[in-house]
Amino acid sequence: MSVETQKETLGFQTEVKQLLHLMIHSLYSNKEIFLRELISNASDAVDKLRFEALSKPELLEGGAELKIRVSFDKDAKTVTLEDNGIGMNREDVITHLGTIAKSGTADFMKNLTGDQKKDSHLIGQFGVGFYSAFIVADQVEVFSRRAGLPASEGVHWSSKGEGEFEVATIDKAERGTRIVLHLKSGEDEFADGWRLRNIIKKYSDHIALPIELPKEAAAAEGEEKPALEWETVNRASALWTRPRTEIKDEEYQEFYKHIAHDFENPLSWSHNKVEGKLEYSSLLYVPARAPFDLYQREAPKGLKLYVQRVFVMDQAESFLPLYLRFIKGVVDSNDLSLNVSREILQKDPIIDSMKSALTKRVLDMLEKLAKNEPEQYKGFWKNFGQVMKEGPAEDFANKEKIAGLLRFASTQGDDGEQNVSLADYLARAKEGQDKIYFLTGESYAQVKNSPHLEVFRKKGIEVLLLTDRIDEWLMSYLNEFDGKSFVDVARGDLDLGNLDSEEDKKAAEEVAKTKEGLVERIKTALGESVSEVRVSHRLTDSPAILAIGEQDLGLQMRQILEASGQKVPDSKPIFEFNPTHPLIEKLDGEQSEERFGDLSHILFDQAALAAGDSLKDPAAYVRRLNKLLVELSV
Repeated sequence: MSVETQKETLGFQTEVKQLLHLMIHSLYSNKEIFLRELISNASDAVDKLRFEALSKPELLEGGAELKIRVSFDKDAKTVTLEDNGIGMNREDVITHLGTIAKSGTADFMKNLTGDQKKDSHLIGQFGVGFYSAFIVADQVEVFSRRAGLPASEGVHWSSKGEGEFEVATIDKAERGTRIVLHLKSGEDEFADGWRLRNIIKKYSDHIALPIELPKEAAAAEGEEKPALEWETVNRASALWTRPRTEIKDEEYQEFYKHIAHDFENPLSWSHNKVEGKLEYSSLLYVPARAPFDLYQREAPKGLKLYVQRVFVMDQAESFLPLYLRFIKGVVDSNDLSLNVSREILQKDPIIDSMKSALTKRVLDMLEKLAKNEPEQYKGFWKNFGQVMKEGPAEDFANKEKIAGLLRFASTQGDDGEQNVSLADYLARAKEGQDKIYFLTGESYAQVKNSPHLEVFRKKGIEVLLLTDRIDEWLMSYLNEFDGKSFVDVARGDLDLGNLDSEEDKKAAEEVAKTKEGLVERIKTALGESVSEVRVSHRLTDSPAILAIGEQDLGLQMRQILEASGQKVPDSKPIFEFNPTHPLIEKLDGEQSEERFGDLSHILFDQAALAAGDSLKDPAAYVRRLNKLLVELSV
């Protein structure tokens, strides 16, 4: 190797320093996992070269036989992993090996707790598999050259994992990357052919290119050492092309960890081969936990796309809708051309057919998980529930199917857990109930104690309690489920239909007639603050509430739009009062119009607070309340 030039010492990004600290203190329960991670990275590098070489065959540099080689030196206590993939230039090396090159690093820092067991679960969410080398090595060297660059533009990267790394320019005749691990004291077990062979068979048998290990051959006459021969130790066939009956669960799980760069097993998977008008294979996985960038819509997402087993694209977004962006997997088509681009993917009718079929397959997989593994589905919902709630707006064709997968809190529970399905709700519905009742709000405590629920508690009717910021928007796209329409209990003039007896309805009408004068007085007192004043049928304990007009924005949506700086349409609430409440009876008997006005405004402001709204004029509310308290104390 020629002399190193342009040598410089650089510091790791702060997040990497902390990550290395976790690695060096052996947070993985299984140290041998380092080899799986390095082989996965090498496989990705080979895939990228294979695809780029379709349009630029010169990148192969005359060596089209793509492979990964793993070797060891017992005397030097080293393990070496080499691939002849795409390789890296100097800038790539500094970027990929000196920083966590993925969004959300601030979240990574924030979530580090100091608890080694908890922190270990964070590793892998940032594509940081390379750093696992420091589990077993106290020094790591990387020699790389990007395909297409001259031999003189090779790069040597070296670090002892102590906060700094060195980068130098070298001559490297072969394209690709060679990683040399200098094993720590006590890690000699990995400088052993039998041990390495077993690790590769266990974790990387599914890799769709040869992984070779050296085997000793008999020495030729006159030679001191036997000639070095290589043998392939993995199947070297794409896992998704094999029959399902031949694949063990462990193989599916390891393949998921390879493509998702995750350290946990998936919750579920679905492996299918479609033949007929379209021919393609798919292997789809539901992860056990969400990545930090799940809600960053510009974050990388999508399936790995292969065409006739040739890698084409890492994040093919066109095969699943955005609300299923957490799904990982592979799709391999016989019907697409190898020169596919993102533009073609978006316009090709074949893609539309595949997207429709793959979406249904994912939803079927989730239905099966919910039915057969309810505890597992609870975990899924905690991680991905808010993303699934984007579905009804985005995927009209599967709206009913998605609705069946949604989970909500309800008045039946007391912990705020979202574990009630719409099917559960309807199974418990009252006889004659033809509506699904719900209430949205900022927090579980606020909606659970809302005055809007009083009549429902009295009649024993379950109400869904929706407190995620996306919920009001979601319900604007969900009109019905299983033939039953949704009703917001805080909106419009509540009609309980068959759940109200004729006697109750008649009595309510008679009370409303007797209070027509009070309605007019309150309307005059509140003036422009309200759109309407009426006698309430919802209240049993509270004096008053504010209802929303049928076509008006709800409070939750209004607050979201205002917070984002958007103009919100003007709307005024409906003031409803409970005619049997002592405060309302006292108000009805009040002779002083000034005092009547103060009391009406106090009731209006209290109703706004109970609904989770902020007061337009808090000082006026305090002034009126203090005035009332002084009068009462005299």
